[in-house]
Amino acid sequence: MPQTRPGPEPSAEPSAGQEQPQEATVLRQLLRSPGYLKLLCLSALIGIPVSLAAFWFLVAIRQMETSLWTDLPKSLGWDAPPWWWPLPLLLVGGVVVGLVVTHMRGAGGHIPAGGMQTGGASAGALPGVVLAAAASLPLGAVLGPEAPLIALGGGLALLLRDIAQAPATPQSTVLVGAAGAGAAIAVIFGSPLIAAVLLIEVAGVGGPQLFAVMLPALLSTGVGSLVFTGLGRWTGLPTGDLTLKLSGPAPHLDAADVGWAVLIGAAVALALHPVMHGARLIARYVVARPLVRTVQCALAAAVCIALFALITGRSPADAAGSGQQTLAELTKDPHAWSVGALIAVLLFKGAAYALCLGSMRGGPIFPALCLGGMAGVLLAPLPGLGLIPALAACMAATAASAMRLPVSSVVLVVVVLGGAAMVPVVILAAVVAFVVTELLPAGPTVPSLSGPHGAPGAPGTPGAPAAPAARP
Repeated sequence: MPQTRPGPEPSAEPSAGQEQPQEATVLRQLLRSPGYLKLLCLSALIGIPVSLAAFWFLVAIRQMETSLWTDLPKSLGWDAPPWWWPLPLLLVGGVVVGLVVTHMRGAGGHIPAGGMQTGGASAGALPGVVLAAAASLPLGAVLGPEAPLIALGGGLALLLRDIAQAPATPQSTVLVGAAGAGAAIAVIFGSPLIAAVLLIEVAGVGGPQLFAVMLPALLSTGVGSLVFTGLGRWTGLPTGDLTLKLSGPAPHLDAADVGWAVLIGAAVALALHPVMHGARLIARYVVARPLVRTVQCALAAAVCIALFALITGRSPADAAGSGQQTLAELTKDPHAWSVGALIAVLLFKGAAYALCLGSMRGGPIFPALCLGGMAGVLLAPLPGLGLIPALAACMAATAASAMRLPVSSVVLVVVVLGGAAMVPVVILAAVVAFVVTELLPAGPTVPSLSGPHGAPGAPGTPGAPAAPAARP
């Protein structure tokens, strides 16, 4: 924010230029407040345990996924999981998630069809969040780990605040919860920059309020990123790398790339709209009888994944899960996939994505990037396009349409591509997709779902962080 020199006393009707010194005064008073400075120190310390917890959570999820989808089939005599493999796994996952929703505090976290949320964390909901994520992500739900980890980070931060006997005021709840969420986001995406941009865009506030929330979050994010990087090098354990290893240098952009970026942004938004609309309808269907209907939706998602494997002859793992590993393998060797297999995975994984968004527990970002990458490989042969511009445009468009956070989508895709050469294409596709998505009918709202003891920290409950969530 630009600094302004002290000006004359404000008149009865202050202009915009006269309001700026008042805002700067608020910021200075905030920084001089002893309570706020203590919260800054606490936020920096919070980044250490939150990043440790997030690191081991990701390692555990990755190890469980490898055991269930690679090691167990090989021990039973198969080189790859058979086509029916998702059915028993997601049946178990649906039962566990349904039981968590109906019997545990916090209902296992928010329904992912509601979009990205950083508010509403509570320490009491942590067991349900962790259990629901462990029953969804490794067992094949088409979701990512970002939403459970954000809830884990925010809830753990509030728990640490209570252990440290810091004042539990509404302001400290917001600031400490944002700091924990920021540290968790940095671990998930491997970049404090993505965490900062995502928090700013989800919060949707400005001026002193944005400054007050973001400064503790930035501190926690930076410390957490350092700890996470050091742990990864020390242990050598994989947690997943977002950066794609693309073959060859990025091409020079031309007019054809720009034109295709605009068309792809609009087309992807139109194609993804029924998926997100269907996910919200499924969420409303599930909320009436969460146990039975969560199991039904989990089995329906498993059927979609099994049909993909049965029709294409490929492993069901290619359509299950977040798709992060599948996308990395696809971009390394795009010719290993036929056109029919790419169309099938977009159809069946897209349907499973909608079902899991409305019923299971996880995040919407990673599968959206995977679907965008697959669409990019499919569209790469278009005249004048090419693989890397197609990946950039499609991934930016799917991320912006699914999250409705265009700035975060641009930063995320640029980091995933590992360079700034495609920034104009990424921006164009993300902005066009976001605008088209906003102009389309919004569809039904996603209901809030709470367990038998309520969902502490959900919007409207005492002590909940006030940071708003992205629109569904």
